[in-house]
Amino acid sequence: MEWNTELWMPGRAALIVVDVQNDYCHPDGALASGGNDVSAVGEMMPQLHGLIEAARVHGVPVIFIQTYHEQATDSEVWSSRSGSRSLGVCRKGSWGAEFYEVSPLPEDIVVHKHRYSAFINTRLDSVLRSLRTETLIMTGVSTNVCVESTARDGFMLDYHIVMVEDACASYSRAAHEMTLENMQGYFGAVASAEAIQQQWRMRKQAALQEIL
Repeated sequence: MEWNTELWMPGRAALIVVDVQNDYCHPDGALASGGNDVSAVGEMMPQLHGLIEAARVHGVPVIFIQTYHEQATDSEVWSSRSGSRSLGVCRKGSWGAEFYEVSPLPEDIVVHKHRYSAFINTRLDSVLRSLRTETLIMTGVSTNVCVESTARDGFMLDYHIVMVEDACASYSRAAHEMTLENMQGYFGAVASAEAIQQQWRMRKQAALQEIL
């Protein structure tokens, strides 16, 4: 598949960081305590940190998605997800809902969500439209649930999608890879964090040469 890397460029793209929170990522968090393998999170964090830093350097908006749940948003259907095993995850005000090894800066944007997709009953679309964003560079956890749900909804709302294969993580390698295959087949591009950063560096170098 040939990528239109112009869509990845500053001024057109935003970096979306989904659910990098203690309950989903920390070895002592709710998911790990429930028997899920969070080792892939540790593997993807260096790439995620590098991409966040590069986005800030190149003027790409960084939008952190933070899940929290409370009684006010716990519908009967939502509470039944995962056989009701997820009721204690990312409760509002809890340690589990806090960010894991990432810290939004004042210029970054935080969007709170209460469902898998960051577009459901949130301000994300309004934020993106205000920024004139065309492309969502998707990172975070888990690849096959909240990242994928947000990416799918973004595509349906006419945003271009780039899934960052080594800055997303799931609790199953098979689920991670299947999601990437499905995304590339139907919803957008799949690229590495380094490939995206390389395109940003090339654009910056080209701009500097034009000035000189």
